[in-house]
Amino acid sequence: MTEIAFHVNAPDKLDYACRLLRATQKKSAQVLVLGQMDALKSLSAKLWAMSPTEFLPHCLADATAEVIAHSPVVLSAELPNSAKESQVLLNIGAVLPAGFERFERLIEVVGQDEADLHAARTRWKHYKDRGYALSRYDVVSKAQTSH
Repeated sequence: MTEIAFHVNAPDKLDYACRLLRATQKKSAQVLVLGQMDALKSLSAKLWAMSPTEFLPHCLADATAEVIAHSPVVLSAELPNSAKESQVLLNIGAVLPAGFERFERLIEVVGQDEADLHAARTRWKHYKDRGYALSRYDVVSKAQTSH
């Protein structure tokens, strides 16, 4: 069953997503980042702006098959049916990712604005109602709880 973690109260979701991506790459995990295209392009720009020693190879999901095959991080506005094997789904969007259950881990990154928090509560309830064990990590207070 997919392991689901909510990282809430992120002051800057994209900066926080960069930190999470660095952490997953230290574990050599394959990651699919899901979100709105404008946020994904901003995230890509942030990843390109990292120092050379922290750079994370990544691409958008519309890249060639060869580029995607060599990219440990793929950024996509929707969950592709034929996505390469990814262990981690990182959701920076507000929409429930259909097909999330095919991933080992799902990380939901939630900002501080009310609309984002409301959408996250809806996703939390969806997962909880289906029997998933959820963990919540408060980015600001750095406290973790399991539910």
